[in-house]
Parts: sequence; structure tokens; C-alpha cells
Amino acid sequence: MSVLVIDVGTTDLRAAVLRPDGSLDAIHEGLVPATSPMPGLSEFDPIAMAKAALDAARASLAAGGPVDAIAVATQRASTVLWERRSGLPVGPGIGWQDLRTAGQCLELQEKGLHLMPNQSATKLTALLGMARGTRAGDLCFGTVDSWLLWNLSQGSVHVEDATNAAVTGLVATDGSGWDHHVLDVLGIPAEMLPAIVDSSGVIGRATALAGAPPIAGIAGDQQASLIGQGCIRPGQAKLTLGTGGMLDQCVGAGRPRFERQGPCGTFPIVAWRLAGHLTWGVEATMLSAGSCVEWLRDDLGLISSPQECDELAASCADSGGVRFVPALFGLGTPKWDYGARGLLLGLSRGAGRAQVARAVLEGIAQRGADLVEAAVGDTGLDISVLRVDGGMSRSDLLMQLLADASAHQVEVSQVTEATTRGAGFLAGVAIGMWTDLGQADEIVRPRAVIEPAGRPDREGWLEARNRALRTIPELSRVAF
Repeated sequence: MSVLVIDVGTTDLRAAVLRPDGSLDAIHEGLVPATSPMPGLSEFDPIAMAKAALDAARASLAAGGPVDAIAVATQRASTVLWERRSGLPVGPGIGWQDLRTAGQCLELQEKGLHLMPNQSATKLTALLGMARGTRAGDLCFGTVDSWLLWNLSQGSVHVEDATNAAVTGLVATDGSGWDHHVLDVLGIPAEMLPAIVDSSGVIGRATALAGAPPIAGIAGDQQASLIGQGCIRPGQAKLTLGTGGMLDQCVGAGRPRFERQGPCGTFPIVAWRLAGHLTWGVEATMLSAGSCVEWLRDDLGLISSPQECDELAASCADSGGVRFVPALFGLGTPKWDYGARGLLLGLSRGAGRAQVARAVLEGIAQRGADLVEAAVGDTGLDISVLRVDGGMSRSDLLMQLLADASAHQVEVSQVTEATTRGAGFLAGVAIGMWTDLGQADEIVRPRAVIEPAGRPDREGWLEARNRALRTIPELSRVAF
């Protein structure tokens, strides 16, 4: 048996066939057509995204042969609004990093409704403003999983799984369903919302693909990565380092005791839903990770590739006192300051490209340590080993810096994108390829195990982090 997985991230996408031993083959990749028309805005072309995903899926099927099920893992909270009859979007897709609704979040906050601009809720209201004159019953809202499933099923399936729904800002805090109070406050008609379904289970067929295989697994990228890293027992945690960085820790059947945000800055997530039963976790977030390396390459022109960043950083023993705070889109856990901005300090005449490159990697590693400390502080569950995946896990230097900063053993995933494997596990359980998710932990084996080899100047870096706060005071007022 095998599963075709379609995995759509923030900047790229892939399709791959998952085999019973947990291996991935017939991998085909593409790019997500994202743009930033103004600072703080993040948009994508939904039609181009769906076409790229379907093209990659068809290429994987052609190379890997027929499959028994389809799974989908996607970036979360990114929002699409489309016409039910034509299937055409009414505007651009709005990406999860988009901050255009920060002002609206401030206004809602004063009314007692705490939403993040990164959530889907206010992004949907912005898109509804572009669809004036269209009846609510003629519109469909969805996050990227909903949009892809609509296209895979050729318009017959309008659903969203519990992991994606729970981060929209539109779901009741107990995960029981859409929150009609929030819908009323925002003026969002319930009839445009998708049905919330389990993360594992057949919900329809992918008639847009050869053989119309059943769609059986759906998850947001971070929850898929949690499963793909075998973190299915309370306390187990993984860190995915891609465009941003997200640490997720499994908590278990009981919801975390805090409603919106813990004292250390994590927030509750639905890790997965099986047979109607929720498994909970917490998430800690850095809003900028790989985007900082892209900034060095695309905006500053200091490097030509992530590989060159690694080589430069490794060419010097330390950063020479240069420190970098990765807060290009604000600072997430533990401070949650949307008005914070990236900071580069400690520059001297002797500081060059190598020191700046190393400072950027050290800053990302220090933010990783922030997330570990926050998760342990909010749940009281120890993290014995930190499992890491994502594009930045290819950097051996960064993995060592992370182990040093966090004082934790780091296990680097064999599969760079554990999201792909995790979504495939969900579908595999649904069709009997595996008996339960417990087998995920048995299959997962790390590419490398890295022990801490030193302790960097954490206190000095924390002082630098505090100096990055409240760079834009009006955005710093946004809270959730």
C-alpha cells in the first residue's frame, strides 16, 4: 500500500509517495507563487497554487504508480475566498504572515475579542470586503487545505480538518466547532464555512487525479510535522525550521489549562483529531527563521545561497560580538510583540560578511532555545530530546548552535520535510496501512544526533532581544 502526499508550504510545495517503511519516493517539487506588494503584506495566487500542486501530484503518480489514498499537509491560516459556482477566487490568497489587519485586531481587542493578524479570521473579513455584492451562500471560505481539497475533488468537497480550523481564530476554544459569537462580531456568515472533519478518515475522492483515490489524511503543516517526527506522546516535541520556526509539543487528551496564551507565550493547538476525539498540544513560534537567510540573499546581497551562508558562518570561530535578533515580522513566543523588528548590533570595523552570517544563524538558534524554554514552562512537561526538521535542518552548523543554545540533544530528521511523512501517516492509518499513529514513532529514525558542545552567551543575547521590542509601538499594542 502507498499514499500520495501533497505538501504545500509557505514558499514551496511538493508531492511524494509514502511507502509502508516510512520512506518517500517519486518526489516532485514546485514553488508557491507568493508576493509581498507592500511591507507587512503577504499574498499568493490561489489558482497558480492549485495548479502547481496538481501538477506535482500528477508527476508523482506517474513516477510512483497508483496509490491507495491521498493526504494533504498545508501552511495554516492562509486564507482563500472563492465563488461556489465558478470556483474562482474573489481576490488574492492572504498568507499567514500578512499583517494588514493588525489595526482591526487592535479595535477588536478593545471590544474584548483577542485575535492575531496571523489567524484567518480578520483575513477573511478583508477578503469579504473585496466580494461586496456577492451573496454569502455563493461564497466559500477556506484555508489552504480546504482550497486544495475543493480543487482535488473538483468542487464536491468543502471541508477543513480540525488542526487547520483550530488556528483560524474562528473555532470555539474547546475545539468543538465554529464559534458563532466570533462569527457574529466579525459579520461572517456561517454558510460559507467548510465542515470540520477528522485529520484521519476518508472524506471524498480526488477525482482530479487518475484513479480518483480517496482523500484520507489532512493536517496543518506543524501538526503533520509533529506526527511525522513521531512526537505522539505527552512531552515529545519537534521544531520545524522553515520560513518561520514552530515548536510543537504533544500534551495529550486534556486541553492545556490556559485559554489563549500561556504565561510563557505558547498557545494551545489541536494536534490531531481521530474518530472525533482531540489530542492537544502547545505551539511556540518564531515568526522569522529561514526568511532571515533569504533577507541576507535577496535584500542585502551578502550571500548567493543558504549553502554560502553556512560556509561563511563556519569560516569564523564566532560572530565577533555581532548579534542578530530575527524579528523581521515581529517577535513571537515568548513576548508576542508584532512591533518588534530585526536587530543587528555589536558591529565593529572587523565585522564582515562571515560574522554577520554567523550572527544570523546564532540568532535563529537562540530563538529556538526561547521556544524550548517556553513549551516546558507552560506545560510542565520535560523535553528530553528536541527533534528538528524543515529546510534549515540541512545546516549542520545551525543544528549544533541550536543544541548549544538550548542545552538539549537534537535529533535531525532523515526527511527534511517531516510534514509530508506525517500527513501520509494520517492517511495510512485511515486505510489500514498502519494500525495506529504509535507506529510513527517506531518508523522514525534521525539523520543525526547532536549533543550540546558549549553554552553561548545567552544572557547577552536576551538583552539584545529585549532591545528589539516595541520598534513600532502601535503594532506592539496588538495582543491575543
